[in-house]
Amino acid sequence: MAVTTYLDHAATTPPRPEARAALSAWLDAANASSPHAAGQRARTAVEHAREQVAAALSCSPHEVVFTSGGTEADNLAVKGIVWAARERSETLPHVVTTAVEHPAVLEPARWLAARGDATLTVVAPGADGRVDPARILDAVTPQTVLVSVMAANNELGSVNDLGPLSAELRDRGVALHTDAVQALATLEVDVPAWGVDALALSAHKFGGPQGVGVAVLRRGLALEPLAHGGGQDRGVRSGTFAAGLIAACGAAIEAAMADRAALHTRLRGWTDHLGAEVTALDGVRRDGPEDADARLASHVHLSIDGVASEALTLALDAAEVAASPGAACGSGAAKASHVLAAAGIEGTPLRLSLGWTTTAQDVDRAIDVLTDVIPRLRAGGLGPLETLTPARERA
Repeated sequence: MAVTTYLDHAATTPPRPEARAALSAWLDAANASSPHAAGQRARTAVEHAREQVAAALSCSPHEVVFTSGGTEADNLAVKGIVWAARERSETLPHVVTTAVEHPAVLEPARWLAARGDATLTVVAPGADGRVDPARILDAVTPQTVLVSVMAANNELGSVNDLGPLSAELRDRGVALHTDAVQALATLEVDVPAWGVDALALSAHKFGGPQGVGVAVLRRGLALEPLAHGGGQDRGVRSGTFAAGLIAACGAAIEAAMADRAALHTRLRGWTDHLGAEVTALDGVRRDGPEDADARLASHVHLSIDGVASEALTLALDAAEVAASPGAACGSGAAKASHVLAAAGIEGTPLRLSLGWTTTAQDVDRAIDVLTDVIPRLRAGGLGPLETLTPARERA
């Protein structure tokens, strides 16, 4: 059954035409490390993409390292910074992060602590999913070598202010890493202005293909590589350059930047409308910050009382609405969200995330389906979904 209403852009957003064209053009590229003309043409495509990424992030191309995605970029920063610090000192490095980080940050940090490579402090968020910078700074010790705070949460859409952290941490000689995977599509990501030492992106979140990401690593940052090999990408990330994927990543980020301001405005209006219409139902709450500037324009996270998660998911699937009860970043097994637990959020979760292909008709369709399905599920079941009545006709 074809999906007619796709509202799971936080999990992955469709590739932009520019990315498809770049991937196709360089899919048969030669090895970009080869000295012959074909290899050097591929290397030119890689370096052009690096420049496109750097321009989008206001950083130097020399700070851009291509990875297989956001997970590798996060692991490279977290493990690499800790291992480098471990080599420099006999003192056990200390890491500070938050309880609402993506597993690509939390799991390597916990793994490092479990194997004795570091000590770890995990700071709890507020009820809106944001993290108080003062609590982060209070957790920093003389042994702290790394603080990792995500730019925007992938479930709640909560946006963290990194500015108050970066200056303080720089004065203390502590590296600041941020997972900006969810932020780039609708927020300005400015590496120098944020003052971060390391940053992670994933192309399929902003209109690029799956399988390619970006680690931004400040020049001079001490970091051990995850893998050793031919020494490509400054010796930080060995392996043959995936020229087609990298070219598509560069094309996607350039297209996303050209469209971002208009997309932000468009999605903000739609998510505010969607949130207001669905939370007009009893027992439905919109989670995350109340201040619109403190949440992503693309996200509506709902907590719903009196409806089972599985039943809601099945009903939405039957109505051809693709949405998610949470983050699509694990094995696929149903389990409680660590983000919602940390923020103390209860009820059946539903994340509706919009993107560059979303239309006003998609939003209206989601409102119609949810305002019809939720009361009917509470009443004990659903009749034929073909009888669904649009909310604007019931009002």
